[in-house]
Amino acid sequence: MADILPFRRPKPAKPMDRAAGRELCKSGFHKWEVLKERAFDVKLGRLVTAWRCARCGATRTEAR
Repeated sequence: MADILPFRRPKPAKPMDRAAGRELCKSGFHKWEVLKERAFDVKLGRLVTAWRCARCGATRTEAR
């Protein structure tokens, strides 16, 4: 007779994988956080808000 193999259930997928977060960023859904160390831009001569994405590390600036 043949050997009977035990049935193994597949593990459930994690809800937020690192790759899933990067897919969100590729689609334009970044997770922006304010950078507090850069508040003044010398070239513009005024206050700016610097943002960095927590998932992919992309940056953007916004003049106040």
